[in-house]
Amino acid sequence: MARFIFRLPDIGEGVTQAELTAWHVGVGERLAEDQLMAEVMTDKANVEMTAPAAGIVRALHGRPGEKIAVGAPLIELETDAPMAQPASPATPPAGSAPATPPATASAGVRAAPATRRLAREQGIDLRHVPGTGPEGRITAADLAAFQSHGEADVREIPILGLRRQIADHLQAATRDIPHFTYVEEIDMTALEALRATLNAERATDQPHLTLLPFFMRALALTLPRHPQLNARYDGAAGLLRVYRPVHIGIATQSPGGLLVPVVRHAERLDLWGAARELARLASAARDGHARREELTGSTITLTSLGALGGLAATPILNAPEVAILAPNKLTPRPVVQGGQIVIRTMMNLSAAFDHRIIDGFEAATFIQALRGALETPAALAAPP
Repeated sequence: MARFIFRLPDIGEGVTQAELTAWHVGVGERLAEDQLMAEVMTDKANVEMTAPAAGIVRALHGRPGEKIAVGAPLIELETDAPMAQPASPATPPAGSAPATPPATASAGVRAAPATRRLAREQGIDLRHVPGTGPEGRITAADLAAFQSHGEADVREIPILGLRRQIADHLQAATRDIPHFTYVEEIDMTALEALRATLNAERATDQPHLTLLPFFMRALALTLPRHPQLNARYDGAAGLLRVYRPVHIGIATQSPGGLLVPVVRHAERLDLWGAARELARLASAARDGHARREELTGSTITLTSLGALGGLAATPILNAPEVAILAPNKLTPRPVVQGGQIVIRTMMNLSAAFDHRIIDGFEAATFIQALRGALETPAALAAPP
């Protein structure tokens, strides 16, 4: 037998305490799972507390009429098997709602034990089921109606591991960094012609060239003239660390979420070398084999959705970097050249900057220089 302390669960709606209105069990009584144990009253509603498991009542805490704090012990049970004990929170401040997990997923609703058991067998959270019985009690018919509308198909997925790290990182970036977004259109006609020629003439041991190696070469050529963009900002120390080497983070989708493998010393790589390293790192990231040092240390990031790139984006900075670039999709568009309307292969380039460090003029000057490198791409194919 194992001792289990049933604590008053978080009933929600900002409730921090509830009035104990009735006991339905006594010390020494053997309970069945889901049996009604007590009732409490909040300023919102009357709430039934049911047994989380079969067991024997060993202690009752509080008398009818007393106020019980959320998280405080209510009933002590002796159960046949050990049960996880929810943490006991400190006394909450007025107006707050402690995060103590409820003893059962449906502890704050009115329903008979048989209805609760049926809901548990069918995987239904009673908190989401509208009750039509007396005082909002949920009936078996309410469960059937809930299922018939397909609402029982909702899944709750814990956000854990890599996905949680991504969420925390992006949340911190958007909370702490004032983003400045800039979008410019670029004529990619000449670059696309060069890319097609190079791919058609490449040796059998050379990789296929996508657009990203050209962007990497353009960055390697442009950043030395705009070094403040190739930097990381340490806000706590009040330091901007400007880097001479160009370490480009490449946002890469993996089964677990978005990773950013880093192509180090991009300034030393030609188009083919950049393509090889890009392919190697992307494969390692997707397969889960990338080493920690291959996923850290970038000084500027490229993120692209390829053919799904859309017309424009508002990328979130890969903190502590101060710039991120997001090439959008290529599309043939009519443009005016020399007074004539011609069809050109155009692309919007979206970029975001840390406005604490990069002013609008600096951002625009950098993007225009990068645009020039991409629109006259011959230098991109030259050796570094």
